[in-house]
Amino acid sequence: MTALTMPTALRGHSTLALASLLVFAGAALSIATALAFEHLGGYEPCPLCMQQRLAYHLAIPIALLAFLLARSNHEGLAALLLGLVALAFLGNVGLGIYHAGVEWKWWAGPASCAATGELTIAEGTNLLESLRVAGPVPCGEAPWRFLGLSFAGWSAVISLGLAGVAAIGVLNWREAIAR
Repeated sequence: MTALTMPTALRGHSTLALASLLVFAGAALSIATALAFEHLGGYEPCPLCMQQRLAYHLAIPIALLAFLLARSNHEGLAALLLGLVALAFLGNVGLGIYHAGVEWKWWAGPASCAATGELTIAEGTNLLESLRVAGPVPCGEAPWRFLGLSFAGWSAVISLGLAGVAAIGVLNWREAIAR
């Protein structure tokens, strides 16, 4: 049986640098997947979905910067940035759980999510006016589920994983400087 080994390009990097790189890649892949579902699959995001994307959009450049800082011996600043990313993703876990609860009708969603999302064009009306009237996609309906989780549920799970990876990187760095 062959043991798993780290690729040569990643050897010699600190846990902080590797965690930063993993968070960067995970956030970028998550956003790419969301955009593919939206633009290729036709799944329009609701206002809560768009809010959940913010943590990913923030994490991509910050995690990349943390990786570059960790590689250039500025690990203190890299750890601070990665810690902030971990906190952003923990907040996103809460938002994802809240959104999933709205979809399961456990509680009401925000007023911005109350629109039907249906577009009807009355005879003799302007298309742009009809688009304004239609409003946002409703947050209370899960248009897709996989293994029982909606997009919101998967966002919570992925956010928890990325927060955990970021936290491990920061905690291992703290442990290393304490020695």
